[in-house]
Amino acid sequence: MGENGVKGLLLDEPLIFERSSEGRVGVAPAEFDIPEADPKGLLPAGLLRDKIDGFPEVSEMDAVRHYTRLSQWNFGVDSGFYPLGSCTMKYNPKVNEVACRLPGLSLIHPYEPEELVQGALELMYELEGYLAEISGMDAVTLQPSAGAHGELCGLLMMAAYFKDKGRARTKIIIPDTAHGTNPASSHLAGFKVVPVKSDGKGALSVEAIKAVMDEDTAGLMVTNPNTIGLFEKNIKEIARVVHSKGGFLYCDGANLNALMGIVNLGAIGVDLIQFNLHKTFSTPHGGGGPGSGPVGVKKALEPFLPAPRIKKARGKYSLEYVRPKSIGRLKAFYGNFSIMVRAYAYIRRMGGEGLKRASETAILNANYIKEQLKDTYHLAYDEPCMHESVFSDKNLLGYGVTTMDVAKRLIDYGFHPPTVYFPLVVHGAIMIEPTETETKETMDKFIEAMKSIAEEARTNPELLKNAPIKTKVRRVDETRAAREPVLRWVKK
Repeated sequence: MGENGVKGLLLDEPLIFERSSEGRVGVAPAEFDIPEADPKGLLPAGLLRDKIDGFPEVSEMDAVRHYTRLSQWNFGVDSGFYPLGSCTMKYNPKVNEVACRLPGLSLIHPYEPEELVQGALELMYELEGYLAEISGMDAVTLQPSAGAHGELCGLLMMAAYFKDKGRARTKIIIPDTAHGTNPASSHLAGFKVVPVKSDGKGALSVEAIKAVMDEDTAGLMVTNPNTIGLFEKNIKEIARVVHSKGGFLYCDGANLNALMGIVNLGAIGVDLIQFNLHKTFSTPHGGGGPGSGPVGVKKALEPFLPAPRIKKARGKYSLEYVRPKSIGRLKAFYGNFSIMVRAYAYIRRMGGEGLKRASETAILNANYIKEQLKDTYHLAYDEPCMHESVFSDKNLLGYGVTTMDVAKRLIDYGFHPPTVYFPLVVHGAIMIEPTETETKETMDKFIEAMKSIAEEARTNPELLKNAPIKTKVRRVDETRAAREPVLRWVKK
């Protein structure tokens, strides 16, 4: 039995269009007490229509039941264990949701004059300071909308720095253990990607960086801990190699949940980093947003940060727009403010010791799962891990069972599958990240499920090939869904 217990009442639900009945309405507003205006006299004819073709006509009760039932089909971290490696899908305390909905924070508008939003500016100013302290950076911008947006911000600043020095650089080094968005961000910023392979133990070697680092290379993008879940133990020496050629060391902060409160990245040679507030600092994550990807930099890159910057002088906060070397604005207004409020509340509540304990617990949980499963599933790198561990389907292929079969069968046991087929350096990868918020009891149930699935692979592989079998929709043809998506409902 999975974590979420037995099945009870399972409600089917048609499309909202299929619930429609002509003439049915969901609202009955009161009669107007003023004369109704003729829209033909107010709007151009091209903007008017008598009826929306195919628009569903349903009662209020039908609409409420439709969307409530659909929400009950969804799975999220509030529903159960969500061990999505690399994505850090940890539970976020509801008190931070309450904080960001306080009227004084949720109802302000970015066009309000600075003197009326001093509290918001102070919050943002202090959050920048907290993130700088956590990472060991000298300055932070809150503008970027997400992790990849933060990567682009950092890369654009690196490009602007070298252009300002009078000699543009054209290349960025990216290891095979870096986060998957790094190459795309580099190309968008105008750089050519120089790939580097990790050593046999899943880490970067100093020699590999020495072989490719030159004075036409703007820097190295490294994810630390990397996407195999291992800490780059040679990072300080690698930073010296990069700096010796005048380059920058960029750290992708996607996996900061294993480092906060433990590692001062600035002290080990990192020059800039993006923070994924939606992974590490208490923001709901998934479904394309909301997100926030602040970027921290050392002093040399501070002049190139996006404008405007928040300044504090004589107890007042203001926005500084005139910054001659700035790469300009990356986002409308100043970033995703409600996400910043959540992160601010989380950091203030946790404090330095709390953040450190969260990282330590995340590491402990990941190593617990690794040790419990490594005799059942092939472990790609049998090393002490940080926040996640990577297994593979190597031990199951002889039974005709693949990583995808394991992932689908986990759904029957009541668990969201972990990340699969990433990182690419591990064939058939199964990447598991429990985070610090899961209990030992939950992890034990997950471990039991994984072991049961491995036994099923040996004794009844056909069962796994047809999984999931308990869901409302059975296994879909994912290749066809990607190639022939149905994006519009057509009435039959």
